[in-house]
Amino acid sequence: MSDSYKKSGVDIDAGNKFVNNIKDLVKSTHIHGVISEVGGYGALFAPNISEMKEPVLVSGTDGVGTKLKIAIQMKKLDTIGIDLVAMCVNDIGCLGAKPLFFLDYLATSKLEPELHADVVKGIAEGCKMAKCALIGGETAEMPDFYKKGDFDIAGFSVGIIDREKIIDGTDIGVGNVIVGFHSTGPHSNGYSLINKVIKDSQLDLQKKYEGFEESLGEALLAPTKIYSHLIENLRKIFNIKGIAHITGGGFWENIPRILPRGVQAVITKGSWEVPHIFRFIQKHSNMDEEEMFRVFNCGIGMVLIVDKDHAEDLTQAASTNGIQATIIGETRIMPENDKAIIME
Repeated sequence: MSDSYKKSGVDIDAGNKFVNNIKDLVKSTHIHGVISEVGGYGALFAPNISEMKEPVLVSGTDGVGTKLKIAIQMKKLDTIGIDLVAMCVNDIGCLGAKPLFFLDYLATSKLEPELHADVVKGIAEGCKMAKCALIGGETAEMPDFYKKGDFDIAGFSVGIIDREKIIDGTDIGVGNVIVGFHSTGPHSNGYSLINKVIKDSQLDLQKKYEGFEESLGEALLAPTKIYSHLIENLRKIFNIKGIAHITGGGFWENIPRILPRGVQAVITKGSWEVPHIFRFIQKHSNMDEEEMFRVFNCGIGMVLIVDKDHAEDLTQAASTNGIQATIIGETRIMPENDKAIIME
């Protein structure tokens, strides 16, 4: 048989080996509702809607951006998949949706079955954390498009929620309290700037700098925290009025997305300790505080807005479930011509 396709840079046998390598990883994430096996043209899932009046599907898609560059340089690919799942399920979690299933897409210059199986290992781990199923995916070898050793990943998540229980921010009012869920680091945002800082300041990813308990590269690869399952549990107990995932755009862009007209979010400076990794980045980039909070999460990966009477109990419940939470602000009447979010 001719091997012309392989000579062009695409190895069908490597693709088959890759699928075989990840089959058990994929199956390990399967939950009730999965009714298809790996390898079909489409993935099948039958959700349980027996207790819902009007079920609504919620979808989200994202990638991990140039955090991949650090993972490749560090030759550590087994956690970047957790980031991929987190970026998607945390988004649909902002509406209160329960993640059902996840699909991934991996494009590379050359498929390396063992190496790239580590990426899927992380995706599977992330799906287990989010209690959703990895039911499909796709790989593509594009040697003329990607440089040798480079690859990119994207993810797609689908969740479900009863229409009357959707969290959309419309219930947010004046005098509510803002609770922040702590992050594990930059999560998957701001890495184009981080990579520039590393290059311009000639920083060593393998070096353990002062103030760190691990190397710089390891600190920057801390996986994005998955909050969706915690939200699912908390919303059964508390009336959560609004949720914002602090991703690209930081505080300034994400929190206003859920605020009704006339309501202002007031963040209390110093109400939580900004992790050292952000101060390190700020020092080497010469960014002012306002820009830091526009690019990075600065230690708060997600915010929830709740009634004042529920805030303390909610933070305690989050901590009991393994996620540190802090009251970081409140909502007020927005003065005319003022910003939707301020810090004081």
